[in-house]
Amino acid sequence: MESNENLNEELEENVISDSEELNLEDGQIDKDEYIAKLNDHLNEQKKKADEYFEHLKRNMAEFDNFKKRMSKEKENLYLTITSDVLGDILPVIDTFEKAILAKTKDESYKSGMVMIYNQLNDTLKKFGLEEIECLNQTFDPNYHEAVMHVEDDNYGEKEIIEVLRKGYKIGDKVIRHSMVKVAN
Repeated sequence: MESNENLNEELEENVISDSEELNLEDGQIDKDEYIAKLNDHLNEQKKKADEYFEHLKRNMAEFDNFKKRMSKEKENLYLTITSDVLGDILPVIDTFEKAILAKTKDESYKSGMVMIYNQLNDTLKKFGLEEIECLNQTFDPNYHEAVMHVEDDNYGEKEIIEVLRKGYKIGDKVIRHSMVKVAN
């Protein structure tokens, strides 16, 4: 707003000073000179307007880049926070899985544990948490952590034969590597 007021004041000053300078009524200057001076003044004002327009375009581009950068930073921050929180919840999932596999005489208790486990898994999936598939897959250090190695001709090169601890990811970001046993 302030720059618009300054521009208006500058334009008014230029028009007033030009009309005072020319004094067409007093006959101090002829019409051709007057038109030439007006054309010069118009060209100067056009040049200033072009400069202001270029400045406006640069500011608009900078603002657009700022919005994109802020949007990307917001997404990265969300992913980082979500990853940290879900990473802290993963041991709870591990404990649930062990509890479900434990033998018990009370089947209603066990079915309740399974329902809670499934509900927790469904909630975590809504946040984008995915289990890293690895059994019978080729070992990939980006997703897997090999803690045991076995020589066995029944399996292929770098084939994962056992999962010791599940790994998880959100999109392409690994939250926790799968702890695996690898053959050959």
